[in-house]
Amino acid sequence: MHDAIDAGVNVQSYFVWSLLDNFEWAFGYSRRFDIVWVDFPSGERLTKKSYHWYRDTIQSNSVVYATSMGSS
Repeated sequence: MHDAIDAGVNVQSYFVWSLLDNFEWAFGYSRRFDIVWVDFPSGERLTKKSYHWYRDTIQSNSVVYATSMGSS
């Protein structure tokens, strides 16, 4: 997102695509791209690093700048 802002894109907001693991029509349960990992057999839910990042971002109302991988 920072790269887009640096390139002049007028970024007004950001949202998380998915809170919990879920069934995807194209990939079934094999792809996980959420911020809370779900153990489907037990139903246990574990927060990922991305959950904590998003929580902290919302609480502070700011985003800590980090360059993209490969950038110098």
